Amino acid sequence: MQRTTITVIDGKRVRESDKAATERFRRREKAIWDEVWTTPQAAAWAKPRWQWLWPTIAEFCRLKAVVDAEPDANAALVAQLHRYRDQIGLTKAGMRELGWDIAADELAEKREETSSAPAVEATSSRSRMKVVTGNGGR
Repeated sequence: MQRTTITVIDGKRVRESDKAATERFRRREKAIWDEVWTTPQAAAWAKPRWQWLWPTIAEFCRLKAVVDAEPDANAALVAQLHRYRDQIGLTKAGMRELGWDIAADELAEKREETSSAPAVEATSSRSRMKVVTGNGGR
C-alpha cells in the first residue's frame, strides 16, 4: 500500500508519495502477518481445507496496519477489523462459527520435563577403562 502525504501548493492539494512511510507501513503489515501465523489458528489455516481464508487473513493484516497507523481511525474501520477477526477465527465467536476449538497441550508438561532433565555426560571408552596392576589382568 503506497503511503502519501498531501501538501497545499498555491492553494491546490498535491499528493506526494512518502517512501519512508510506505516502508514503515509495509514492515508493520509484515510484522502483523508474521504474528497472526504464530497463533493456534494458523495450524488450521495451513491445511488445504482452510487456505481459502488466506486472502481474508491478508486483508485483516492490511486493515490492522491501517488502523494502527491512524490514531483516529474511524469506527467503521475498527468494526471491520473485528469482523475480519471473526471470519478468520481469531475470536471465540469466529472459532465457534468455523467449528474450531483450541485443545489444551497435553504434551507440554512432558516436553518441559524432557528439556529440564539434566543432560547425561557423554563419556568416552577411554575414560571408562580401568587400569589393572599386577596379575589381575591374567
